[in-house]
Amino acid sequence: MNLNSIPAFQDNYIWVLSNNEGRCLIVDPGDAKPVLDAIAEHHWQPEAILLTHHHQDHVGGVEELCEHFPNIVVYGPAETQDKGTTHVVKDGETAFILGHEFSVFATPGHTLGHICYFSHPYLFCGDTLFSGGCGRLFEGTALQMYQSLKKICALPDDTLVCSAHEYTLSNIKFALSILPHDSFINEYYRKVNELRAKNQMTLPVILKNERQNNIFLRTEDIDLINEINKETILQHPEERFAWLRSKKDRF
Repeated sequence: MNLNSIPAFQDNYIWVLSNNEGRCLIVDPGDAKPVLDAIAEHHWQPEAILLTHHHQDHVGGVEELCEHFPNIVVYGPAETQDKGTTHVVKDGETAFILGHEFSVFATPGHTLGHICYFSHPYLFCGDTLFSGGCGRLFEGTALQMYQSLKKICALPDDTLVCSAHEYTLSNIKFALSILPHDSFINEYYRKVNELRAKNQMTLPVILKNERQNNIFLRTEDIDLINEINKETILQHPEERFAWLRSKKDRF
């Protein structure tokens, strides 16, 4: 399978997974035009759309794409039924697309109905996990998001995390404000800063590395616990996650 990204809006990525014959699936097409341009350029044959949640910058292009490709199948959670979804999928189900099995699992937090799709090694996680960060809590709770990230963390080390936004640099700057002397985060900051200076994307990332660079995945890490304890004593990792998310909201 061939993984491609299509930039959209200010910082979105629309992911496309295609096989050698050009048959493809499209993930979270918030805007139809750049997708249609890429389809024409690569001679792709779209067969499916995967939606992770209902926000407009992830679903805005569905209607127009369906007009161009009336046989396309649109998978999504129940919250996307009015956004063009033709096949509602939920936690624990699988979808067979382009000869591959995609596992669906619920990741509430950013929205209540947010889902992710995993077909090794590809993880399409929408706005749940970003490199160096995680999604804002627009509908769900900190505990829900913490539990959603735990699900992602349980995936194989070589999982390719295909997030929907280019937020890495700002996320790592926040991480450094919490752990300024961490060697992993400092090295990643140098790498990310160099890529963004050249206007190059930082995604996808490997989950094994993300566990080291993303403080939201390190709530049981002793260095992070010690830093948080300088301000407040929190006994449980989900409480430390909530503290970090609140800090990031104000960063």
